[in-house]
Formats: sequence, C-alpha cells, structure tokens
Amino acid sequence: MAILNQIFSKMEYTSFKIDIENHVALVQFNRPEKANSLHLKAWEEMQDIFESLHENTEVRVIVLTGEGKNFCAGIDLETLMNIQSFTTIPCEGRKREALRKFIFKLQNTINAIEKCRKPVLAAIHRACIGGGLDIVAACDMRYCTEDAYFSIKEIDLGLVADLGSLQRLPTVLPTGMVAEMAYTGRKVFGPEATRIGLSNQCFTNKKEMMEHTMNIANMIASKSPLCIRGIKEVLLYKRDHTVQDALDYMVSWNASMLMSNDLMEAFQANLQKRKAIFEG
Repeated sequence: MAILNQIFSKMEYTSFKIDIENHVALVQFNRPEKANSLHLKAWEEMQDIFESLHENTEVRVIVLTGEGKNFCAGIDLETLMNIQSFTTIPCEGRKREALRKFIFKLQNTINAIEKCRKPVLAAIHRACIGGGLDIVAACDMRYCTEDAYFSIKEIDLGLVADLGSLQRLPTVLPTGMVAEMAYTGRKVFGPEATRIGLSNQCFTNKKEMMEHTMNIANMIASKSPLCIRGIKEVLLYKRDHTVQDALDYMVSWNASMLMSNDLMEAFQANLQKRKAIFEG
C-alpha cells in the first residue's frame, strides 16, 4: 500500500490528498483556504484520480471528503468568470462550440466518479454547494454532519445547474424537493438532508462521521470485489432502465461472472468459519 501512495504522490496532485490503506482510498479535496472550491486544474486532477482508481486493482472502495472547514464549495468564481473569455471568439458558432466543449469537460469529470467501478462514499461537512452537490450526487452513498448544508446554488448566479444535480437527484429525492432546491437555492442542512434521503446518516461532528464512513468502507472492502463491482453496475443500469430490462441484464451479468474464485472462497470461508480472502 505504501507503494501505491508513492505512485499517487508522484502524480503531484495539488488540489487533493490521497491515502490508500486496507484497500480503501481516502480522497480529500485540499484547497481549504478556498472552501475546497475547484479551479480548472482541480477538475482535471479529479478526473484523473477517479479514472486511475477505477483501474487500480488494490483499491476496492473510495471515501471522498474535504480538508478544513468545508466539504466542497463547487466550481470557483475565477473559473466561472473565465467563461467570459469565450466572448472573444468572433464566430458565433465556434463560440458556442467552445462553451459546449467546456461544459462537457466538467461533466465528464463528475461522470468519472459514477463510472468508477469502485463504490464511492461521500463524507460531507459544512458547505456542499453547486458543483459540490453535483459531485456527491454521482457518489454511491452520502454521509453528513448536522452542520453540513446542501444547495443548488446556481440559481443565485443566474445559471441552470448543468453538471448533474438536476439529472441525478430526481432518482434519489422526490421530484418536488429537487425542484424546490433548484428554484430557491436554499440550504438543506444535515438533519433535513437525511430525512429526505439525500444522506444515509447524519452525525454531530466530522470525527464521528468519518469513523462511521470508514467503518462502512472497510466492511465493503472485505467483501468480494467482483460482486461489489457487479452490484454497482447493476444498480446504475436499473436506474436508467425498466425492471424487466434490468432483470435481463442481471441474467447476462450472472451468467458471465457467477462462477468465480470469489464464489468458492466465500463458500469455503463460511464453512471454515474464517474471514474470506479475495483477489482484487
């Protein structure tokens, strides 16, 4: 595991901290002086991190959290202001093409979280606004502190949220609640977020939240990695398809993956009353 940490450190991420231990990768936003808001370099780093962890056979679970006082304040204002640079393109068609490419670039960063075959657990304290909410919407599970607050802040900036909150949250929350958050930009604090299903569980402080989240991550990391990857894939497939389509897909997945070393190891471990040891 130390070698893996060294590999990531050589990549010289300036906006993130990464620690890998016991098959769990702890990824932390690391711009605390900017409320962990993300400039363009940070967006590029985040995509690289999740694409790398996607392929890393030693990592089975990812915990995403923030250094300092906040989880993530989303896209930073400097990056938003840079959108004005597109106005210097004289051709109207090319101007729109460049803006479209920029939005796709940011979307693809968040898509990398969802496409990562490892479960991603978000541990959220204080601010989770704008792009921060887009990010956690792409995670598999969310845990928060009582002082955490979630906001679709784009409405107050004269924008329609375009990085995934409006597309993913309606599969998590009642449509009316998503509409209320999007239309008003109001803050939804930890207890309410947990009540409406945005967060799995709410804690009084960050320490308690991190202990619980890491316990869940370690529990997942002890299970069959092949099965965990399958569960994530099947859950995402069901979100976007009918029940029957999802059942048909499940048959294909199990027919391909059921007869695995993990299956035999799980049976043997149960019979021998010992902890199962799985491949990556």
